[in-house]
Amino acid sequence: MKRDQELRLQAYEEVEKNRRLVEDDPYRLKYHLMPPAGLLNDPNGFIEFNGVYHLYYQWMPFKTGHGAKFWGHYSSEDLVHWKHEEIALAPSEWYEKNGCYSGSAIEHEGKLYAFYTGNVKDDEGNRETYQCLAVSEDAVRFDKKGPVMDLPQGLTPHFRDPKVWEQDGRYFMVVGAQTDALNGAAALLKSTDLMDWSYEGILAGGDNGKLGYFGYMFECPDLFSLDGQDILVFSPQGLEPSGILYQNVYQAGYVVGQFDPEAGEYQHGEFDELDRGFDFYAPQTTLDHKGRRLLFAWMGVPDQNEQEHPTVEHKWLHCMTIPRELKLVGGKVHQVPLEELEELRSGQALECSVNLIKENCSFEGVEGNAVELELTNISIEGGWMDIAFGDGCRVIYNPGTKLFTLERKSYVDGTVEKRQCLIEELSSLRIFLDTSSIEVFLNGGEECFTSRIYPSPNDQSITFSASGSTSYTLYKWSLTSP
Repeated sequence: MKRDQELRLQAYEEVEKNRRLVEDDPYRLKYHLMPPAGLLNDPNGFIEFNGVYHLYYQWMPFKTGHGAKFWGHYSSEDLVHWKHEEIALAPSEWYEKNGCYSGSAIEHEGKLYAFYTGNVKDDEGNRETYQCLAVSEDAVRFDKKGPVMDLPQGLTPHFRDPKVWEQDGRYFMVVGAQTDALNGAAALLKSTDLMDWSYEGILAGGDNGKLGYFGYMFECPDLFSLDGQDILVFSPQGLEPSGILYQNVYQAGYVVGQFDPEAGEYQHGEFDELDRGFDFYAPQTTLDHKGRRLLFAWMGVPDQNEQEHPTVEHKWLHCMTIPRELKLVGGKVHQVPLEELEELRSGQALECSVNLIKENCSFEGVEGNAVELELTNISIEGGWMDIAFGDGCRVIYNPGTKLFTLERKSYVDGTVEKRQCLIEELSSLRIFLDTSSIEVFLNGGEECFTSRIYPSPNDQSITFSASGSTSYTLYKWSLTSP
């Protein structure tokens, strides 16, 4: 208990020491969740509990690098206005001394059960991992119960990120894993009481999985039902780029199939990326009282030039995506910004009928660094269309090649870099811009691009261009800090 209190106090002191420097950063976001200082990464324990949404997160308060992680904590009654709560978990015990790593939460008998990975390393870097339990009556203060299972045979200590759910009167847990043959996998465990867990085997991936070799590690798995199908979301590490696919260091995506809880088996299709942008990883979902499957993801990717971000000199790094609702349409997962986000809009929409012929232009009132844009009734003939956001990034669609492209100015060396996807037709476009982030939703969330961007702070221009003839209806809202 004394060690726990010491760590919490040190973290709070570090936040207070860096408060002014953090707040003075022009790239601080307006309506996204960020760390008060230090580094944020994976969303953890996302749940609605007693009428309140709770989002915990991996947090390193002492620096903008990785290390012995805490669980930070945000809460909200409406998914728009968030309160930063006291630290949920600090790495104070022997089984978590190198970090309270990612996990999930479930309600049981009126209490919140949080499962997470305790990370332990020796002086030579050898790893031990423990899947641990902490219980809370108020979702704020937790009583640690310690490890609840042993490492299954056939798996390396790269065994982490438990996601727990209840189904047919039993509890299941899917855990990111690596086999002894160094293949990425999602492992399945089962329990009747959330305390004693039995290993049921490999659910997906592994040495003989349907996907074949699919990287050396699966992180942050999440299995859930959506519109009559069972979706397994996970973040594979070690995929090689393939054309326009898998361009980031690590990926995040899903497979669609059917889970058999009796046999502990999962039949599924091919992998598809959830997001095509530069910065999207470790997504986690929950089911709310409205029956919606909601998602948050980390707007970042591990080991991807993290210390080059310009926010590092202001003693903070990374943020969450906006919350999204998942829908399954024609076998493909769509992501839709939550309707609650309309509360961020300041006043009525500015509406424009846009007709461009081999020109670029801007429109009065259509500028800013915290805005929402929506384009409908898009028609493109004889070329491409694009939208530029200051000197930070631009989006481009070419109906001839069917390529949608997000280009940004690299924060590492200033060169132009891009991410792309194929889309047969662009019928609508919705964009959320927030100081140093952009989230783009194509055709009602059929495809998404999420990225950090760093335009010149004083350049809030938005420019619309066409190489041929382009028309659409444009709506623009200014968004305010909640």
